[in-house]
Amino acid sequence: MKLVDLGNKPEWFLKINTEGKVPVVKLDEKWVADSDVITQALEDKFPIPPLATPPEKAPVGSKIFSTFIGFLKSKDPNDGTEQALLNELSSFNDYIKDNGPYINGKDISAADLSLGPKLYHMEIALGHYKSWSVPDSLPHVKSYMQNIFSRDSFVKTRALKEDVIAGWRPKVMG
Repeated sequence: MKLVDLGNKPEWFLKINTEGKVPVVKLDEKWVADSDVITQALEDKFPIPPLATPPEKAPVGSKIFSTFIGFLKSKDPNDGTEQALLNELSSFNDYIKDNGPYINGKDISAADLSLGPKLYHMEIALGHYKSWSVPDSLPHVKSYMQNIFSRDSFVKTRALKEDVIAGWRPKVMG
């Protein structure tokens, strides 16, 4: 894994990835960027076991990341961004309670593989910059995160905490 300063993208990085999106991975001699696109490319390349998320379940949890970013960047504690994140997490908590342990039920799917790293960034960045964590009143979100974060594939590919913190610094301080 090679980390890139997104505030000062090196020429070699932009040469392989003209849009500068992260993450980026090389599959079959082709560079593929963006978590969701990478997940789909891996699904196409390795269809067994299937990771496809049924279309009706694909949007589950899809607003968590954008509300996390809004809260992280917010300088006003009364602007509603924390509550917006809590609302999204609460909806996700209820969904996982009734349908879990994963978005597609008992089997992990592409939606989980996309959401997991986003929740990891949320946990680390909000913990560091806002001293905030997922409340105990959302036990199914917490167990979902633990299920994802403890998977061998996640442990082997996750970013270091200090790199997550450094990566979000320009968004928080800027």
